[in-house]
Amino acid sequence: MLAHLLSEKVSMPRFYPTVPLAALGAWLLSAATLCPAVTVAAPPVAPVKDVSETLHGVVVKDPYRYLEQVRTAEVRAWYQAQGDYARATLDRIAMRDGLERRITELTSASGDAIGSISRMPGDKIFYMKRPKGERQFKLVMRIGLQGAERILVDPELDAKRTGVPHAINYFRPSWDGKYVAYGLSAGGSENASLHILEVASATDLGQTFPRVQQSQVNWTPDSRSLTFNQLKAPTPGESDTEKYMDSRVMWHTVGNEPQKAQAVFGPTVTPQLGLARLDVASITFTPDSPWMIARTTDTTLPEGLLFVAPFADLGKSNIRWTRISGYEDKITEIELHGNDLYFMTHANAPRKHILKLDLRSPQLQRAVEVVPSPVDGVLQSFSLSRNALVVSIRQGTEIVLRRYTPAKPQGEAIPLPFNGAASVVNDAARAYTDVMYTLSGWTQMPLTYVYNGKDSVDSGLRVNPVLPGLPDMEVLNVEVPSHDGALVPMTLLFKKGLKRDGRNPTLLNAYGSYGFSMTAGFAPARMAWIEQGGVLALANVRGSGVHGDAWYRAGQKATKANTWKDGIACAQYLIAQGFASPQTLAVMGTSAGGIFVGRAVTSAPQLFAAAIFDVGVMDAVRAEDSANGITNISEFGSAANPKEFPALLEMSTYHQIMDGTAYPAIMLVHGMNDPRVDVWHSGKAAARLQAASSSKKPVLLRLDMQAGHGMGSTATQRNAMSADIYAFLLWQMGKASLKE
Repeated sequence: MLAHLLSEKVSMPRFYPTVPLAALGAWLLSAATLCPAVTVAAPPVAPVKDVSETLHGVVVKDPYRYLEQVRTAEVRAWYQAQGDYARATLDRIAMRDGLERRITELTSASGDAIGSISRMPGDKIFYMKRPKGERQFKLVMRIGLQGAERILVDPELDAKRTGVPHAINYFRPSWDGKYVAYGLSAGGSENASLHILEVASATDLGQTFPRVQQSQVNWTPDSRSLTFNQLKAPTPGESDTEKYMDSRVMWHTVGNEPQKAQAVFGPTVTPQLGLARLDVASITFTPDSPWMIARTTDTTLPEGLLFVAPFADLGKSNIRWTRISGYEDKITEIELHGNDLYFMTHANAPRKHILKLDLRSPQLQRAVEVVPSPVDGVLQSFSLSRNALVVSIRQGTEIVLRRYTPAKPQGEAIPLPFNGAASVVNDAARAYTDVMYTLSGWTQMPLTYVYNGKDSVDSGLRVNPVLPGLPDMEVLNVEVPSHDGALVPMTLLFKKGLKRDGRNPTLLNAYGSYGFSMTAGFAPARMAWIEQGGVLALANVRGSGVHGDAWYRAGQKATKANTWKDGIACAQYLIAQGFASPQTLAVMGTSAGGIFVGRAVTSAPQLFAAAIFDVGVMDAVRAEDSANGITNISEFGSAANPKEFPALLEMSTYHQIMDGTAYPAIMLVHGMNDPRVDVWHSGKAAARLQAASSSKKPVLLRLDMQAGHGMGSTATQRNAMSADIYAFLLWQMGKASLKE
């Protein structure tokens, strides 16, 4: 999950990109003239072992299905050989090592990285911190903004002990701050085990629970017990699609043996509630409420079911659950406060609104609106403080804040120190009247402020050093007409005075799924790209939520083609306006953004010099047969559904690769331990592209044997990946050469 990089308020889809922007920084060397791209020998060949099946009257060929068997010795040897070949090729690019040094210099010079801040009662502040120059985030805390910082959990100690990178996936302090529960995983796998730490002594209590991958860990009001969602133990020989089925909410009292934890909610625990096997649930509590809320999702979309019961029933054999809502009610976020449940929904409100329901009469039709849909923008999220409701409103790539109080029920804008994207710091216990938030812009490094009702004051939690020699940067927001006339928002970042002569290294990046949007934020390494004349183009194609639910639905399932058609229109705009040419334009997509980049390249290969398929969804037809793919049927559709199959086949890059086509240079980036998009997506696409492309341009499969989907990757891994990506692109744009 991206909880510690963005906000724990957001329910993260399991295909959500972890580093689409973190990978957008590299050091470009000046080049006075363009020169032809250099080609290299072919990588190891994958033999064709064609499998065909007829789906709804369509014959679907799958020549590399055997590459899905990544655990077999033969297949794993092929992946290893591909990775070795990519590594040897990338290391031959003369500027590659210099790129990594420069990227490391830039990211280190930006100071400590801080995220996932959580304020608890007693002025206790917990957060994740990666100190300047170090590899991995640590869990730290302090009492008061001026208090001394204490390291509670350092995953680097586990990495040194085992030789495998470890990462903290999530954490949740108890209300009194005495304990903190956290998830720890290895090798980028996200297969987290839940640990409980006593804060005063920073001692792990040894109460560990495996298979707690989700961050839905919640403490009971007395801070002496907690609930968490645990996946069932796998059965030998079972299908991968069983992984997320029949999970259970467990209830554990601190100090008890782990085996005494009690199952209290889930498809097999509360069958009378009619839960689906894929309903992954959590139970929420707050210190001021006599109620508890059970919420389910499919781990991908935030909509699900809501139930309420008296907290006093927890532990009883027959908890009195009352259903509040279902998927059709389109509730995406909730907050519990006393007898009231606040919730955000896009039912009959494409830009979303917030309502309040008295749980003493929990019929949804009794809910009253407390925050209307914004006139300008889309509701992004909301939170409660002691005396106010604070909403985040997306306005394009920026996010502004608005505060509602009993004295000002119409709300008032919180003035922000600069234009950018604001994220409210978690105040789960509603302990504070002020508002702490983090603000970041395209040209401004993130700072954390405290709004006292009048002014925003720098909290001092982040100390941003001055990065010397940064260029003056221009931020240009444009709207690009797409194939059907829809105007696609795109943000361009480049050095002031840039000549539009078609010679600029340009990277087009988009995502376009789940309603998640490109958002303003500062990435230090990106500055090096811009200062050397590079252009970064970030497009909010359909499938994003930049304009609300309708824009999202216009790039989902049957309308998914709009996602890559919008991207193609943006590429044509960049060329027509002189920012780039087909010799200097690259395109990139990450995770579900693999559909965007893959289909843009297979639909219009002539537009691009190179492309990066980053942990991408390449085979949309077979995706649902994987552990995580089945959770994404709600987003992309099912091949078993005759109405949804045609769109799935159309969005499947692997099946749209045509023999004898001159494809651009392509690098597929993946981690062997990826639990979200299986590595075989990249493996199968790489094999097919290597066999089909007539351009003689390289197709590399860049693998990290100790990484996954990007969550948990160390700074060293990220910097190396960025260097590889940009060295590859510049090589193919004729701006870098190979070593002899």
